Amino acid sequence: MGNEASLPDLCSTFDVEEIKRLAKRFKKLDLDGSGSLSVKEFMSLPELQQNPLVARVIEIFDTDGNGEVDFKEFIDGMSQFSVKGEKEAKLKFAFKIYDMDKDGYISNGELFQVRLLFLLWKIKVLYHAKVQIHALIFFKHR
Repeated sequence: MGNEASLPDLCSTFDVEEIKRLAKRFKKLDLDGSGSLSVKEFMSLPELQQNPLVARVIEIFDTDGNGEVDFKEFIDGMSQFSVKGEKEAKLKFAFKIYDMDKDGYISNGELFQVRLLFLLWKIKVLYHAKVQIHALIFFKHR
């Protein structure tokens, strides 16, 4: 992750202190100390655990396509969620979520796939809520 002099070069969205905090978080997530985050390590981010598009987010963060997210990719990706991030970069990120085949277009099929991800996520959430309600009723009547 380099020395402090190289920190501002990583990303113009974050200041040095924010990059240091993100570096600390990255190190905490990097359970095997490899210097990059596997999908499993990345999934431990609370912000992504309930996101139906988490697989797409990780794929977009992983710009070199090696299956892991290194610190530079992590910083670049996290900048998409910062209020200080550039509007155009955020729009491109949102577009990439839908452009699953990376052809520069969003087809009806891709739109359907992303909507299906949301639908399946919603079904899962509703199912878990129903199970919790049934458990509460069961234990209340015991």
